[in-house]
Amino acid sequence: MEKDYVRAKEILKKYAQEHLLDFYETLDEKQKKNLIQQILNIDFDEIITLYKNSMINEKLTDKITPLKHYEKEKMSSKERKKYIEIGEKILKNNEFAVVTMAGGQGTRLGYKGPKGTYLLDLENGKKSLFQIMCEDIKTKNEKYKITIPWFIMTGQENNEPTKEFFKQNAYFGYEKEKIIFFTQGKLPIINTQGKLILDRFDCIKEASNGNGNVFISMEKHGIIKLMKKLGIKWVSFGGIDNVLLKNVDPLYIGMTIDKKLQIASKSIFKQEPLEKTAVYCKKNGKPSILDYDDIDLEISEKKDSEGRYLYREANMLSHLMNIEAIEKVSNIQLRYHRAYKKNDYINEEGVKEVPSKPNTFKFENFIFDVFEYFDDMLLLRVSPEEEFAPIKDFTGIYSPETAKKKYEKYWKIS
Repeated sequence: MEKDYVRAKEILKKYAQEHLLDFYETLDEKQKKNLIQQILNIDFDEIITLYKNSMINEKLTDKITPLKHYEKEKMSSKERKKYIEIGEKILKNNEFAVVTMAGGQGTRLGYKGPKGTYLLDLENGKKSLFQIMCEDIKTKNEKYKITIPWFIMTGQENNEPTKEFFKQNAYFGYEKEKIIFFTQGKLPIINTQGKLILDRFDCIKEASNGNGNVFISMEKHGIIKLMKKLGIKWVSFGGIDNVLLKNVDPLYIGMTIDKKLQIASKSIFKQEPLEKTAVYCKKNGKPSILDYDDIDLEISEKKDSEGRYLYREANMLSHLMNIEAIEKVSNIQLRYHRAYKKNDYINEEGVKEVPSKPNTFKFENFIFDVFEYFDDMLLLRVSPEEEFAPIKDFTGIYSPETAKKKYEKYWKIS
């Protein structure tokens, strides 16, 4: 223990983070051990480098061109039938799996606990986001007389509460053995002065490192190996917060296969030109995402010769990949993106401070950054009234109230 303490002090001194041991002497032996082990397990060089690099404002230098998209609503019945038949064959052959990314907490909703356990107050009773997602998958299980393997990526903080929630709710009637949980990685939170912060006297504040970590986490926890053993060929990826997400869409699967592509995404049309929403494009000839910080009115208003907008396909976190594509990116460390967030912390006087505005940086991988490792992808525009009702904030267009209205309208609940 003494050797570990000395090593920890040396590391903190090297990176000017000595304040993390300010309350060390007030801890009991177990708390001391936990804090020291956490310090020794953190890659300080990584987090400090991310912080320093993120302070450099880099101008977009990539060559931006449009990414071709298809519109589901404009498809003929003949096309739909063709694609659905191809996709249904994959489902009936038990070659399909679902990955739900549920590593977040419900903090922005004023809710304590895993976001997936948040209850949406519907007219016919309350349902958690996990139950809504489960019911969506079960409709296809019943239709095709299968049980789709359902993989749920949790955060290290909410993994046990999530598993306990499923246990308490009898797995919502899903076959228990077909639900597989695995955890994603995490990174420390850092403040605007480049200092890590304490969540408690004995714990440095950390957070899940983004949905792009899903591929490394799948490899680390043997998920890809298990999928191959099960004969899985196609996998859908989606977030837990979209209550209209179509996890199992045979048309989407069949169209991707028919176009001989390995990856696909769904998009919705971006109505407001300067809305803070990332859009699909090509960068240097590769599929990519154009961040809203790089979008001006000129880019957003660009049209082709037939009057169609070139850069209005917004990301809605609904992706599809075949198993070979997943394997290809499973050992790639994707770039990190910086997010400015509010985070409670223990101040130098040992008092927990609750900030009224963002005070820290969180670094995350995003799943769409794998697109650039492929030459092309399918992009399918869908209706937001049918497939997009995310719950992200307590109020506004992505609030529980808005999601409830869209969900009930779609399912005609009264």
